[in-house]
Amino acid sequence: MNSLWTPDGEHPIDQPEDTPAPSVEPLAQDLEPEEREQVEAMAREMAAVREQLASVPAAVVVANHLMGLYELATIHLSQQPPNLGEASVAIDALGAVVDRLPGRLGEAETTMRDALHQIRLAYVAVDRASREDDTPPEPEAG
Repeated sequence: MNSLWTPDGEHPIDQPEDTPAPSVEPLAQDLEPEEREQVEAMAREMAAVREQLASVPAAVVVANHLMGLYELATIHLSQQPPNLGEASVAIDALGAVVDRLPGRLGEAETTMRDALHQIRLAYVAVDRASREDDTPPEPEAG
């Protein structure tokens, strides 16, 4: 049985895997012919993307998403001033997946572990620098 994840939770779909994508007919009945054609084209494209995604090992897809988390963290760390709270969320998410899937990320695992280590070091360095910038200068003796 297939399921569909939505923000409201996971919902079962009673559709065999080899069943073609559902018709857009009920959704598109009030559309003009040109709009209907666009909707049908989008549905075909989505089905093709889904098929292509199913042919890729999950570890490759997960690694791709992990690199997105890494990039998100670097974006937040490079802001002026750095957005440490948002960077922390991305770094913690990256760490949660990498730490939870030892031996399951395929060829990308070493790269992901190195990236996690590097972004954690960068976070500490940026945090330290931002604290030093916030510290008022000491008065000169004299």
